[in-house]
Parts: sequence; C-alpha cells; structure tokens
Amino acid sequence: MASDHIRRWESGALAHAVTDPFGQGPVPWLRGSETYFDDTGHVVPWYVDPTPQQPTGERPRVPAPRSSGSGPRSADDVRRQIKGFTSTGAVSPGEAIDFHITVDPPQQFGVDIYRIGHYGGDGAAKITTSPRLSGIVQPQPLAADRTVSCHHWWLSWRLQVPSYWSVGAYVAVLTTADGYRSHVPFTVRDDHPADLLLLLPDITWQAYNLYPEDGRTGASLYHAWDEKGCLLGEADAATTVSFDRPYAGAGLPLHVGHAYDFIRWAERYGYDLAYADARDLHAGRVDPTRYRGLVFPGHDEYWSAPMRRAVEDARDRGTSLVFLSANTMYWQVELGPSPSGVPDRLLTCRKRRGPGRPVLWREVDRPEQQVVGIQYAGRVPEPHPLIVRNAGHWLWDAAGAHEGEPIDGLVAGEADRYFPRTPLPEHEERVLLAHSPYTDNDGARRHQETSLYRAPSGAWVFASGTFAWSPALDRPGHVDARVQRATANLLDRICKRD
Repeated sequence: MASDHIRRWESGALAHAVTDPFGQGPVPWLRGSETYFDDTGHVVPWYVDPTPQQPTGERPRVPAPRSSGSGPRSADDVRRQIKGFTSTGAVSPGEAIDFHITVDPPQQFGVDIYRIGHYGGDGAAKITTSPRLSGIVQPQPLAADRTVSCHHWWLSWRLQVPSYWSVGAYVAVLTTADGYRSHVPFTVRDDHPADLLLLLPDITWQAYNLYPEDGRTGASLYHAWDEKGCLLGEADAATTVSFDRPYAGAGLPLHVGHAYDFIRWAERYGYDLAYADARDLHAGRVDPTRYRGLVFPGHDEYWSAPMRRAVEDARDRGTSLVFLSANTMYWQVELGPSPSGVPDRLLTCRKRRGPGRPVLWREVDRPEQQVVGIQYAGRVPEPHPLIVRNAGHWLWDAAGAHEGEPIDGLVAGEADRYFPRTPLPEHEERVLLAHSPYTDNDGARRHQETSLYRAPSGAWVFASGTFAWSPALDRPGHVDARVQRATANLLDRICKRD
C-alpha cells in the first residue's frame, strides 16, 4: 500500500458529524442515516472532506499537514499524534482521575478540561487547564483474540478533582505543541440528593469503539479488520473489548451527542441532576432508589444483569424511568477485571457466537419490553415524521401537538414499537403517544411507537422509541418545541413540580 494512503476507516462518525461543542471539528453526533451498519460494509472516513467524491473502493488519502496558523488538527489512530484514555471510571469530587496518553512525536502537550452544560448556549465551559506536560510515545496496543488493550501504557497525568467541582459530564481536550488534538470523556459523580439521576451509557459507547481505526488492529463488538485491511462485520468482530484504550477517531464515543443534547437542555431549565455511568449502576456504586427518576439520555443498548436488576428494583420502589432513545437493553453483557485486576475494565458480549446461552434479553425470556414498555423493531434508513397519538394526554399538554400531527425527522436512526405477543410489564395505566409509519431497508412498511406506562409503585416509565428525541431538545437544526414541552411535562410530573 502506498505511503500516502492511510489505513483507517470511520465507524460511523461522518454519518453523525456536526460541529462539536468546542468548535473543534467533526465528532460523532446523530446526523441522518446510520451507514456504518450497512450490510455491504461500505463506510467513509470522517477526516476526509466529503467533496470531491473519491472513486468507490479507493482508500482515503492522508490529508496534507496544515500550516501552524490554520488551527488545531484532529489526531488519528494511525499516526497517534495524541490519543488518551482514563484508567478510572467516574470519580467523585476530591478523588483523582488518571490519564494515559501517547504523543508521537514526543513533545509537550496540554489538557483543557471542559464541563458539558448549557452555559449561555456555548454547550460547555472550560474548568481548568493542566500545566505543560511531557509526552512520550506509548507502546503499541496489545491485541489477543480481537481484544485490544492499552492497559500497559504509563501514567501521563493525574488530575485531582477539587471538592468544589460540580458533578457532570466532562471532556478532556488534549492538544500537542504542534497543534494536534484529541478528546477523552469522563464523569464526575456524587451521592448528593437530586431529583434525577442521569446515567451515561459508557458500556454501549465502548461496544461501538473501533480503536484503533488503523486497518489492522482495531476491533469493536461490530467490526474488525482482515489481513488485507478490509473491514469485517459482526461475525468476525471482538467478543470482548477493553475500557483501557482511547476512543477511535476524534476521541469521543459514537452517539455521545445524544447525552450532551439532553444535558444542555436540562441544565438550561434548572433540573436537579446527579450523574453516573452505566458501570456505576452495574457495580452498585449508586443507589437508584434515592432518586425520583432515572434518565437514560442516549443510545443504551448493552446491559448487564446487575444493571437490569437495579433498574427493575428502583421502578418497583417508585423511581420513574426515562428512556430518551431506542434499542435500549437489547444485548446482555458481562463485565470483568483487567489483566491487572482492576474491576469492570473488560466488556464481553458473545452475541450469537460460540457456546453458551443466548445473549439477547428477549431470547432468555426477559424481553426488554417488560421494563421499557416497547422494544427494538429495527433501523430507520432515512428520517421519517413522528405521528402524534393520544394528543389529549397530559404529556402533550401545551405542546401544540394535535392528533395525527407529524413532527418531521423525529423517527430516525433506530425505532422501537409495542410487540403484541410479548408480555407487558405490570401497570396501572398505559398509553402509546406516537404511531409512526416508516420504510425499512428492504422497502417494507414498519412503524415506530412512543410509550408511557405507570407501574403499580406509581413510577412512570417513558420510552421515546427513536434516536432523534434527545437531539430535538437542544441540537441546532433539530430542536422542536413540541418535544421540549412534552419532555418538560414528563420530568415536571416525575419531580412533583406539577
């Protein structure tokens, strides 16, 4: 392969790309169809200008280096100009978070820490900046049976989180002296009382992580590479992935924008939020019964048995559940320790490969509909309108939504619906708030539904049934006042503000 070709493909970022909250270039947001799921395996590189079009099948070329005056450049997974990860999960104020970073060529670098929020429309605020740090070239990632790990990288920087920092979703922006940039997300959590606990889907984020996207080593639960650098599908993908590695591409997870959309909107309107990761729920580091509601703001596909038990127990004790995406609780997973014994650093999902029991929740007689109220129905190749149903229900109060009214583009990415032959959860009342026809990849007519039920405990369980609900709250070009009002009606009722 010629030296001016770069052996890295994108795992979905261009299909979702808009400006990131820091104005620093393409990162993975929901945007249009999800081409990375295409059965043909055709994917496109996020770092290449999509115009002019390259001939089909031609490998992307390395972008020419920019002058020092042209602004930051995004690091990639081949040259690894700067890439990093944290070896600790969510931390509390007063605790430390460890960063492991590689810099090639070795040079000084800095870390700017941002907190995601509304911040007058900026979307994030810079909280602190590291001293100038000395970067080194860390060893190549280790790979065994498609599992890629960087647990052997040296510690680069330890951030002591001050006790006065606010809980929330944070992003570390890594920048080299010569202007290359990458990102590392992390969470600051606390046990302080709050109305709502926001759970960031870090387990699902890691399932999609193809790092390194180098045409050789990287693997996710969806893709891997063959010896010729061709992208392989799920049958040849990893069954175990590690949290001890950077995220591919720009360093932020696929679908991370869904969570950020909700956070910006909720903090703008003053909702009382606590924060945690899915792994905190798995490990019992948070008590979900302490909150009036649990919010799952983005694509949250991979669930362990302890996660599900904790959520079911919370619902049955009166804690409401809010699922603002689709394809929730689809695969059952296990979490295990790293080679050095650190718990919950390896994520395993056999899917349909190898011996053992099936790992779809619905295949072990525990369909997700028994918790969520609806369940995954399929992909939505192109955005379709959400068709309002039961417009007289309190959730649509003052939203300006009328019976049968379309909300353009709100059924996108993936969709859920009610399965009549699948048992429903126990409920005091139940309503479907949307029934939206769409056409799938095969040209067949399908439909999406939005669901709300009230458990015997009094807990409300809402499921949007579409990827596009959170973006409609606070993403430029996607905001819809009807969705904003309906979401406020739901959260206000959960938080007893009505």
